[in-house]
Amino acid sequence: MTMKYVQRILCSMLFSLLPVARMGAAAKSSVAQGFSVEETTIAQTLDAIRTGKVTCHQLVEIYRKRIQAYDQTTHLNAIVTLNPAALADADRLDAEFASTHRLRPLHGIVVIVKDNYDTKGLQTTGGSLALKWFVPADDAFMVKRLRDAGAIILAKSNMAEWAFSPLLTESSIAGITRNPYALDRVPAGSSGGTAAAVAANLGEVGLGTDTGDSIRGPASHNSLVGIRPTIGLVSRDGIIPLSSTNDMGGPLARTVADAAAILAAVQGYDPADPITVLAKGHTPVDYASSLDKDGLRGVRIGVVRSYFDTPTTDPQVKQLAERAIAQLKAQGAVIVDSFPLPEYERAGDKSTCGGFEFDLNHYFAIHGQNAPYQSLQALLDSGLYLGSIAERLKHAAQSNASDAVAQSTPVAACPDTYHDPRKIKFREAILQKMDQLKLDALVYPTWSNPPRKIGDLTSPGGDNSQIIAPMTGFPGITVPIGFSYDSLPAGLTFIGRSFSEASLIKFAYAYEQATRYRHPPSLFGPLP
Repeated sequence: MTMKYVQRILCSMLFSLLPVARMGAAAKSSVAQGFSVEETTIAQTLDAIRTGKVTCHQLVEIYRKRIQAYDQTTHLNAIVTLNPAALADADRLDAEFASTHRLRPLHGIVVIVKDNYDTKGLQTTGGSLALKWFVPADDAFMVKRLRDAGAIILAKSNMAEWAFSPLLTESSIAGITRNPYALDRVPAGSSGGTAAAVAANLGEVGLGTDTGDSIRGPASHNSLVGIRPTIGLVSRDGIIPLSSTNDMGGPLARTVADAAAILAAVQGYDPADPITVLAKGHTPVDYASSLDKDGLRGVRIGVVRSYFDTPTTDPQVKQLAERAIAQLKAQGAVIVDSFPLPEYERAGDKSTCGGFEFDLNHYFAIHGQNAPYQSLQALLDSGLYLGSIAERLKHAAQSNASDAVAQSTPVAACPDTYHDPRKIKFREAILQKMDQLKLDALVYPTWSNPPRKIGDLTSPGGDNSQIIAPMTGFPGITVPIGFSYDSLPAGLTFIGRSFSEASLIKFAYAYEQATRYRHPPSLFGPLP
């Protein structure tokens, strides 16, 4: 690192202490009386702002007080850093409403953002100590869309370092995040910080990323709704990559309607991510027409039974899944049990594409001299990362370097989902079978096992979501289906064809409204 960068770090350390030290002090107005943020929806919050029950400034104060009261005292450890400009952003929105008497679509909605999204003027680390105090000059595309819609970025959340783990949310920047429903359990990974914060009502909604299962898994483990969009519906620009072939960003929320509202705000074409050209013609203004309580009537749904008829599936989770399938049928769905999932062919010629190293180096190059490193190798040399991921980082650098030498050609980007022959074959096989059975969607329990205890590396993980959506590009939405062992959340995933988000939201909303299994974690109730 250069001396200039070290000086910038030291200055940032001092500055970063200010928002915490001043939290709740010198407020322009007292915290709203008679308005509670616990389990509120976006629609309820907008109505409260419109009718004068609460201001944007007060909302930020309330959520910051909840973070101060709960995040560290309970060892939840979901939040990495607070946005020192959040109150100023709220004041501008309050002034705008006072002047125009109009609300933007997400006016004053407080958002928790995973720490691999670029946030202008706010630290972005990817969970790595190596990037501490790296401050991007611009917002990620999705973050900018949220701000344009009137949302307030309140905080950045902890994540599995470099988004490597779907099982555990642990980073060298902030340590381990716990599950708010059982503090000795994991919230899954890698978006576990966002999920834990939203579940504990430390923010209204959140953004996560999903390469294999990292939105839907944490949603399931935290009794939330999570959406992994179709590859191409939302831009990945400004997100620290894990695998550009599979990476997607999306919402984590307490209700289907809230997740749909966030998706509507962030979707759309972005020239900085050319694959989003596919979104043209597939991005409705909103998903209001999808919020249909009768949305399951006549829908044909295939059950991917091979995912939970296994010796390692937890019997209580299986019972919840069977109940959910029966409830879908009771709501008018036609259940096709079961759907014969085609095999995804993992075998093939050894890839010579760059993978994680290529994608990360490209991310650094985009940020130019503002980036603290210019390559994965330089980051490796820093030693600033968890010991548990050291071998994976080294392998990423060494394997790609050896591939390049062996081929005597520069390492290139990996083919995307729509140009990888194995993924094309897998996608077409699923579509052919869905067409044959006239299916509108597939379902399966998002995880076949409850959240593991922290430190448990031997119990069955139960992750069912690494294959279908990432390897086809299809969208998936997870919705709560209840609790195993009285307090451990479980979820059901709906998978549909490309750009079928409107239909999936309709199915999930109808199920949610008929069952209403979500309830908040008991340790994170209203403040005195």
